[in-house]
Amino acid sequence: MSKAMRLSAGLTALAFAATGTLSACSSDDSSSSSGSSSSSATASAAGAGPARNPYLAADKYAITHLDSGQSDSFTDPVPRGTFHIDPKAMPRVAVGPVSIITLASTSDKYRWISSTSGVRYVDVSDGGFKEVAGLDTPGITPISAQALDQVLDQNFTDAGQIQNAIAQDWGGANWTRIANGVYSMVDKDNRVYYNTFDSQLYVFGLKNNDKPEEGVEVVKHLDLKPFLGTELTTLGTPENVVGVSMTYDGHVIVASSRGLLAFDRNLDGPPQQVRFGDDETVSNSMANDEHGGIYIASDKIMHKVVWTGSKLSTDEADGAWTSPYDFGRQPPAVKFGIGTGSTPTLMGFDGNSDELVVITDGSDHMKLVAFWRNKIPDGFQQKPGTKSNRIADQKEVTAGLPDPKPEFIQSEQSVVVNGYGAFVVQNIGSGGEPDRLVDVLANGPVDPPPHGMQRFEWDPKAHQWNSVWERGDVISTSMVPAVSANTGVVFVNGYDKADGWEVTGLDWKTGETVHRTIFGQSNLGNGAYAIVEALPNGDILFNSVGGPFRAKIAGK
Repeated sequence: MSKAMRLSAGLTALAFAATGTLSACSSDDSSSSSGSSSSSATASAAGAGPARNPYLAADKYAITHLDSGQSDSFTDPVPRGTFHIDPKAMPRVAVGPVSIITLASTSDKYRWISSTSGVRYVDVSDGGFKEVAGLDTPGITPISAQALDQVLDQNFTDAGQIQNAIAQDWGGANWTRIANGVYSMVDKDNRVYYNTFDSQLYVFGLKNNDKPEEGVEVVKHLDLKPFLGTELTTLGTPENVVGVSMTYDGHVIVASSRGLLAFDRNLDGPPQQVRFGDDETVSNSMANDEHGGIYIASDKIMHKVVWTGSKLSTDEADGAWTSPYDFGRQPPAVKFGIGTGSTPTLMGFDGNSDELVVITDGSDHMKLVAFWRNKIPDGFQQKPGTKSNRIADQKEVTAGLPDPKPEFIQSEQSVVVNGYGAFVVQNIGSGGEPDRLVDVLANGPVDPPPHGMQRFEWDPKAHQWNSVWERGDVISTSMVPAVSANTGVVFVNGYDKADGWEVTGLDWKTGETVHRTIFGQSNLGNGAYAIVEALPNGDILFNSVGGPFRAKIAGK
């Protein structure tokens, strides 16, 4: 057993030997069934997961982080085993750079790509992945497929090379481009809500729902700058729109770097608005519950704001609350800001369970933090080291890394939640480039990639986190991990010199490596800041830095 992998008491010792970074491990039918049953058991203990939002296009994939609870959990099965895939040979839609998610539509036959350059409507039926229609976002300079590949086909050897290539072929794009379309969604009428870094909000729709090949149009456009401040945030930029979400009664919630705005679904009329502190900066999206709770974290404060049906409320009488949490310093790579890198994730749903919202904090060595999202249990006493009794528990993430620990153990990814299980990745390597677009391309091929990840389980009787397993030998660069709840495998994306880019799947119960989809040295295997997805037949829908493609592993 790898020294980098420590299993908590009660778990069966694993009979595999890690041979270094991204070591492959054998699996069989018994390990597959044990992972699935473990996943089902933990999910049952905490309830069935977030309630379906009737105003989104689908139960899963209709919003970034997959559902209103932001669980990063899907049900599509992905087979265990090792697969070798040439991204260039797969059906791909070349958009970007960076395509955060391929969103659900109201039809199982189609999906919406949300990329930094605009939206595309894709036919995913019959094992395909073919663009049917699309539209570049007004005001954003499109980057052609040829220009994308002109950069991504290079063998990166240093950051200067990447900077020069971006300047020459991508029009000098920088990290602000990554914010376009990063937290988008599709509503029940098959319309995409898409925000830009320049604080424009667009609603895209099909010109003809019965004939999608007729094209995509702008249904609505709203300039949100008049509702925002002009003072600089801690990221050094003026207040801007971060992302969008949907309440369970069909109101659009817009997160800015300093607060929230609420509109009706047609974006008509002036918004309801809540402002956060002048010293706070929001850089991630929000989770929503079916009772109007909106959970959003600034770089210092965790907020629950309540949509009452007619207004945004910060009143405790309506169930709203705030809690400080630990923050730290700006790491040198991947992460934005001094606070949490996580969009909050909801945990616990059966009404009798501990109902929590979880993030990782901003400490140099981050902690997994659980907040009571509704009533604090009677008699609960504030725990030592926490900043309020709203914090149910917090536990340092060690990610399987040996002593002495690196300067930073931090993440820009939300916490993956499946039942009472939680999974976090460590995203900070020893290198780093100031511009995050350069950084995300250099992370692995040029700069040493980050190692480490850890799985936790919430104990509802003791109200505490317990570590289940750690993998200090596995790499996760910048892609958002996700779990196939039905098969009990959690997926990450990383790079090493020997095998290049790959998707690695770890058994949810044991941490054993049970899946590898190896892309090789192609930079199309870099899932920069995007999320891992799957399709119903088991293929991986890989949201590459150069545009999503269908990795055809099912049946291989």
